[in-house]
This record gives sequence, structure tokens and C-alpha cells, in this order.
Amino acid sequence: MPILGILIATFGETTKMDDLDDHLLSRLRDNARAPVAELARALGLSRTTVQSRLARLERTGVIAGYAVKLSEAREAALIHAFVMLTVEPKQAAAVTAALKRMPGVRKLQSVSGPFDMIAAVEAANVGDMDALIDEIGALRGVERTNSSIVLATKFDR
Repeated sequence: MPILGILIATFGETTKMDDLDDHLLSRLRDNARAPVAELARALGLSRTTVQSRLARLERTGVIAGYAVKLSEAREAALIHAFVMLTVEPKQAAAVTAALKRMPGVRKLQSVSGPFDMIAAVEAANVGDMDALIDEIGALRGVERTNSSIVLATKFDR
């Protein structure tokens, strides 16, 4: 449920978010290429209002960019996994830089708990996934890894 009146300070400018901004962002998450006219109709707003809100959300950094979302068929053809990493002290920056250079690593997050980081990875087949996980485990600064292969994605926003 959206929280009314969220203030997001970005680049020295403060943006007040409201329910319409939340609904607009939700529509864009579903289809970032939706025409402004379509968004306006769905939200019950004028085209000019939607364009103005989009410009403000982009200018203030609330919308940082737009991305490609692969088809379900393409995603289903890939092997996905989460690799939990324990990193040696003071090696997080080096490990992060090394993982960023690996195209199969789609996302890296630092976390609390028994692991230091979680990497979301993908590969074309099991052999490539095995090689990727081995490559991650062999990185200087990685103490140990624990991997979980994704069996099914229930939903993805």
C-alpha cells in the first residue's frame, strides 16, 4: 500500500510523492514503453499532467531510467540462481568490482545475516551456471559461497 506524502530528496531537490505518482510508477513498472496518452487515460489525467509528472520524476531522480524486461519464454530458457557470499574483511569493494565485470551476475546486494552479499545470477545452461558459480567462488576475497537454483518464479515486478 502506498504511503502518502513520501519525501524523496535527490540531487538537492525534494520531491513530494502522492497517490497519482505511485499509480504512474506502478503503470510504468508494468510497461515502461506505454504511451503518455495511454497512461493519461488509465489514470484519468490529461496528457500534459502526465508528461509534467514524468519530467519531474525523471529530473529529481525518482525515475533513474528505463530497462528492458525479457519475455517469460526467454527468462524461462535461462537458469537463474542466488549465490550467497561470505567475504573476507575489507574485501567487499574488490569483490563487488570483480562481480560487476561478470555479465552473468545480474544483481548484487549486501545483506545482514550469515552472509555478506547475495548475487542474482543467470546462465544459458547448467554447465555455464556451474562455471559461473565456480568463478565467483574463486574470486580473491570470497571466503565461501552457498548457491540456490531458482526452480520457478511466482511473480516478478
